[in-house]
Amino acid sequence: MTAHPPVGEASPAASRSVLLVDDEPSVLKVVGLLFERYGWAVSSAPGGREALELYESIRPDLVVLDMDMPRLSGLEVLTILRERDPDATVIMLSGKGDIEVAVECLHRGAETFLSKPLLPQQLNAVVERAYEKSVLRRRSQVLASLQLRGNSLESLGRSAAMQEVAAQIGLLAPGNAPILLTGGTGSGKGWIARIVHGVSPRRSAPFVSINCAGLSAAFLDSELFGHEKGAFTDAKAQKQGLFEVANGGTLLLDEIGDLALELQPKLLTVLETQHFRRLGGTRERAVDVRLIAATHVDLAAAVRAGRFREDLFYRIAALPVRVPSLRERGREDVADLTLHLVAALRRQLGRGPDRISPDALELIVCYAWPGNVRELRNVLERALLLGANEPELLARHLPAELKAGARRDEPPASDLTLAAAERRHVERVLALVDGNRLRAAKELGISRQTLYNRLREYGADGD
Repeated sequence: MTAHPPVGEASPAASRSVLLVDDEPSVLKVVGLLFERYGWAVSSAPGGREALELYESIRPDLVVLDMDMPRLSGLEVLTILRERDPDATVIMLSGKGDIEVAVECLHRGAETFLSKPLLPQQLNAVVERAYEKSVLRRRSQVLASLQLRGNSLESLGRSAAMQEVAAQIGLLAPGNAPILLTGGTGSGKGWIARIVHGVSPRRSAPFVSINCAGLSAAFLDSELFGHEKGAFTDAKAQKQGLFEVANGGTLLLDEIGDLALELQPKLLTVLETQHFRRLGGTRERAVDVRLIAATHVDLAAAVRAGRFREDLFYRIAALPVRVPSLRERGREDVADLTLHLVAALRRQLGRGPDRISPDALELIVCYAWPGNVRELRNVLERALLLGANEPELLARHLPAELKAGARRDEPPASDLTLAAAERRHVERVLALVDGNRLRAAKELGISRQTLYNRLREYGADGD
């Protein structure tokens, strides 16, 4: 058994590991160098028995296994590996290209089957997909015991976009000034408002929310500020408004862009003075409420169109936080969010599969999700109902549009320029080499300075 030393510019601390098994030393060397080129930590074994021993000690992310070996065949090694570790991810290699053998390998649990000689591009593409599926498989294993992380900054996700949101919330939550959350419909603005409240000094006080869309001015006035008995025909009793209910805590006004113009001065007054009067009342009431406003519309444009007061806009928009769409978040964020939503929905429904198949999770993380988190939640709820009697949520439980619809890595219609395509390719190469810019420049066939210039154009740090 041997372990190849790092060569070229591979990362000195590769985060992914592969075990190569082949009785031909030349194959081990060539394939090992290919893997190291893409930043893998490579171990190798010249036969099946050695491979089984080494697998137990290192537990690699991936096994690339030759079919045609003496003493213990690749098919036998595959069977033993999968018996010992049902989650082992194995790619089979053969110089014969026998269809029946390939089908048998897949039947026994191999991820895929490749014929020699190997093309580097083909091997890399197959390996990346196999690795992604193994990561998703490991994530889905924790579903049965998963607990929601609740209202914490860690629950926001690990993508750069959501880490930026977490950083902003960490700075803003301790204060009392209004916060404006912007972002597409269904992107999770209400959830993020709860997190702001949950990490703020007001966490032990009430969190109250109301959606302003489609509500009349009179109804909203009564809901927000309350009314006295006899204030209008149906006011049979005195009623507290949401500002009073939320006293000491946080009030979320969702879709504030739909707030009636005649109510906007009253909202501005309570924000500036923390005092208000109930509808039909004469007594000033003091409250201590932190306002979070949320909208999917451009409030600045609404101000220019006369639909929103400029003074109110500047009062609530001093601390804006943009909530990224689901498409902008990383695969890991979508996978984590999926698992958390399934865990929550299973508790709510009282039934449904306790794990997700890798194929189903792959469809979910690859989809563009035009309806954002709300659409994801609805799809998962339907899938849990369809698969209620199954041990595993499968791809067939998901709607057809996830298989035929736009993938998250496809550009939107407005982003089909050559410059945009070049930028996406540069970003993919950088991701492939774990951010090593010298190596990325070589892979792209350009100088390091040219790459740095491109990154500056993209708004990234070129230093």
